Parts: sequence; structure tokens; C-alpha cells
Amino acid sequence: MKTNFMKVSTWAMALCASMAVFTACNDDENGTTPPPAPSVENLGGIVTENMTLTANTEYKLTSQLQVKAPAVLTIEEGVKITAADSEDPIYILIEQGAKINAVGTVENPIVMTAENKTAGGWGGLHICGYAPTNAGSGFSEIGNAAYGGNDANDNSGVLKYIRLEYTGFALDDEHESNGISFYGVGAGTQVSYVQTYVGADDGLEFFGGTVNVDHCVVVDCTDDSFDWTEGWSGTATNLVAYQTDASCDCLIEADNNGDNFDATPVAHPTLRNLYLVGNGSSENKRGIRLRAGTRANIDGAKVAGKPNPLTIETTQTDDALANGTSVLKNVQIAGVLKNDVTGGKYLSANFLAGQGNAENAQIATTWDDVAGDLSFAWLNDAWVTAVQ
Repeated sequence: MKTNFMKVSTWAMALCASMAVFTACNDDENGTTPPPAPSVENLGGIVTENMTLTANTEYKLTSQLQVKAPAVLTIEEGVKITAADSEDPIYILIEQGAKINAVGTVENPIVMTAENKTAGGWGGLHICGYAPTNAGSGFSEIGNAAYGGNDANDNSGVLKYIRLEYTGFALDDEHESNGISFYGVGAGTQVSYVQTYVGADDGLEFFGGTVNVDHCVVVDCTDDSFDWTEGWSGTATNLVAYQTDASCDCLIEADNNGDNFDATPVAHPTLRNLYLVGNGSSENKRGIRLRAGTRANIDGAKVAGKPNPLTIETTQTDDALANGTSVLKNVQIAGVLKNDVTGGKYLSANFLAGQGNAENAQIATTWDDVAGDLSFAWLNDAWVTAVQ
């Protein structure tokens, strides 16, 4: 009897084990086995050697992360960086000669966010390069790092499939942080598929440099969605700005140099394929604001949700449009052009004479309308946080 009992028990245990294995296999095949919880590691300080943030790991940013030359900060797909809730500035700064290689994917983007899930929760990303600016050698507003030089093709790394949330921490009125601040960043740097979501200053700001960007979307950054100054001359393709917060200011604020409108190299970027939707505010009225001597070539834009969707504010900017140095074409605005220059030359008639330009255009303005435009179907991809 004892022997038989042991045989039966052994057989029963084997049967249970095989059923457990079978069930586990079925769970795996059906995708019901939960993935392991990601580990969380603290992050911060001065980086002088190459550092890699590994895929699908969560990091808590407890202080500034400052990367010095010649170190490279590599961030793999699926990494999530959460800035601690702190009264001290917390940000990521890439200095001249250092690099950031941050490459996510459509389904597994890199996310930089904050414990304090409100605008201004942390200080964002700052990149300093050796490309030319018209302000000479300057220092970043956050981190006081040098930027500017003579290398138009300077390479500060790669940003791809990245979402930055709740940026905009301000030290004071003169030292503010954007979603991403590009300080003298060169054309060797690659920037594609970037979103800044709910910030307390600008979404993307360019301080000189020659960096090119594409597929960038800014949602509810309460100063300007896009901003350039100090002679930026890159190319930006497939840009979206979307504002619902009443405090949001310009969709694009464009300067050459606020202290010297004639400073060289003159800001003269090329922008293609834009969809810009404002918040309808009667106080923050301007959509695309061209001023302080900037030039610009814009080919393909829809601008709505602002009482003054397109404004021209300085003589140098007006002259460049009138003489063809700057060109606006295929630009549709839900309103009329406003020229604030005394004796201005580039008026509504000139604008309407441009190829494909239109005033008082009927432009659809819901988020679904924008994402439903075939040119902006990428807004439906998983890496983008949509406006509900």
C-alpha cells in the first residue's frame, strides 16, 4: 500500500506540474503574464565619462544632470526619467563638446517627466553647441554653460521619439527653462519626433545655431510654442502647435536679436508644413510674430485661433518680405495680416499675391482635425500624448 500510495502521489504531482507549465505557456502565448516591474534608479550630478541609461528602466532625476565634454549620454528606448519635486532647479544639460544620443521608438518612446505634474515641474533639456550665433559667445540661462562658435555642422547627438512633460522651471524672470533649449546647436545634430507637453515657458527655443528639426509638436506651453533668436538659420519641417490654456502666448515668436535687429548672422530659418492652433485668447493675440529683424521662409502653414494670426513688427523684417529676401507661400491664416511698422511695405495685398496664401481661411481647429490631416497623421502614433 505504501508503494502504491507513493506511485499515485508521484503521478499526481507530475500531473499538477505539467498543468502548471501548460497554463504558464498559455498565459505567455495569450500575453497575460505581467511584465516585470521596472527598476528605479537615482540620477543626477556631473557626468565626465560615457553613460548609458538602459532600456525600459525608470530613473529618478534628483538634481541637475550635467554632461561635460567629451562624454556621451546614451538613452535607450523606453527609458522614463522623472524629475523629483524640488524647489531647486532640476534639469538635463549637455555642454559643448558633449553629446546626447536619445533614441526611442514609436511604440517605446523616451519620456522625461516630473513628479509635480503641472507646468514648471522641472527644468527640461538644454543643449549647448559650437554653431554660430549673432550674440557672440553666450551662456545658457539655466546652468550657465558656454555656447556658440564657428562650426555650423557641429554635432550634439540625436533626439528621436522623445516626449518631455511639465517643463518650464524658472529661477527668476531672466533665467527660464523651456521644453528643449538649443543653444548654438549645429546641423550635425539630429532632432526628429519630439513632443513637449504642458510647460511653463516655451516648447522649443533656438538661440542661434543651424540645427534642423522635424516632426515636432508642442501642446500647452504657456509662453510661446516655438521661439527663435540670436540668428537661428536651420530648417524645421512638420511642426504642430496646439494651445488650450488661456495663458499661452505666441504660436511662433521669431526674433533676429532683441538688442540689435541688424546683428549677423541674421536669423533666417526655413519652415515647411506647419499646423498652428491658438487658444482664442483676446490678450495673447499673436500667432506667428515676426520681429526684431528676423527673416523667414515659410512654405505651407495653417494658422488659426489667434486674433492676429500673422504680425510683422520691425522695419528689417518688413523690408525682407517686401524685397523677396523672405518668402511666405501656401500660408493660410484665419484672420488678416497685421503690419505694425510705420509706413510698412508688406501688407495684405502683398501677402495675398504670394503663391497659395489666403486670409480669413476656414481652418479646422480640433485636435482630431489636426491629427486627421494626412500630413500630420503621425500625431496618431503611440508616442504622442493627444489633447482630449
